[in-house]
Amino acid sequence: MIYTMMQACEKTGMTYQGLKFYCNEGLVPNVKRDRLNRRIFDEHDIEWIKSLSCLKNCGMSIQEMKEYTKLCLDGAATIQQRKEILNIKKAQLEENIAALTASVEYINKKQEFYDEVLSGKREYFSNLIPCSCQN
Repeated sequence: MIYTMMQACEKTGMTYQGLKFYCNEGLVPNVKRDRLNRRIFDEHDIEWIKSLSCLKNCGMSIQEMKEYTKLCLDGAATIQQRKEILNIKKAQLEENIAALTASVEYINKKQEFYDEVLSGKREYFSNLIPCSCQN
């Protein structure tokens, strides 16, 4: 099946401007055009564009995505290099997940504290307000 730019955007969740930018940056290689010189995409392109979205969500810069794309175009001989790039990004994502998990745990703890204060089960205190009883 062949898709127009708008259809490709709908299938991939990418904005028109984003897809155009990626095409202009060479991140969607070998872009085909119809008889009116409009970009068109096939299923392989759609899957690659989805991959680009994932790489972006992994924190890859445009330059890193260009390097990854080049390695992909170079074929199977670059698989080990691509694995190393993805392993680095995966480790960074796992660090981000750990930090986010700690933040969620903090919020849960504070919410529990506030609920206990509001229900009268616990006396309120704040680390920001000095307690007069500590003099």
